[in-house]
Amino acid sequence: MAAYREATPPWRTTIIASTSLQNHDTCRILSAQQHRIRFSDGVESGAFIFPLSGTAFLLVDPQDLPERFEDSGLIESIKTFVQVHRNSFLLLYAPFNGKKELEMLHVIQSRFFGSNLRILPVRNNTEIVKALLTIAKATSKPHVDSIRDRMSLARAHVLESSPVWEMLRDFL
Repeated sequence: MAAYREATPPWRTTIIASTSLQNHDTCRILSAQQHRIRFSDGVESGAFIFPLSGTAFLLVDPQDLPERFEDSGLIESIKTFVQVHRNSFLLLYAPFNGKKELEMLHVIQSRFFGSNLRILPVRNNTEIVKALLTIAKATSKPHVDSIRDRMSLARAHVLESSPVWEMLRDFL
C-alpha cells in the first residue's frame, strides 16, 4: 500500500524588483504564479531581490547596451551590486550566443573571477523565472534546512554502505 502523502502547497514568496522591470514579462509570469512582487526605485535597475533567501539577481540584456558595453557603466553597476548583495547572481539574457554576448560573458567572468558573483546565461523568460525560483527556494530558510538534513542523511548512508569504509574498519 502506498503511503499517504499530503500535497504540499506551491511555494510562494515576496520579491522586491526594480521599477525598471515593472512591464517585463518575467514579472508577469511571477505574478501569475502568485508571488508577491514589490517594485522599488531603491534597488539597482534590473534587480530581483528575494529577502527571505538573501539572494539577489541582476538581469542584464546585451541588447539594451551600447556597442561598446565597457562604456555603458555595466561593470561599475555589477561591482556595486556585488558589494551590496553577498549572495548575488547575474542573469545574462542571451537568446543566442552571438559574438557580443560571448565577449560580454568573457569580460564579466574575467573581471569578477573570485568574487561572490555567479553568472547564469539565460535564453528566455521561462529560464529566467526558473533560475530565480530554483535558487531562491533552495536558499530560503525552511528549504535550506531540509536540504541540509537530506544531504546529511545521504552522506551517512554513503559512509555506512561504502566498501572503502568497510575495508578501513577491517584494518582497525
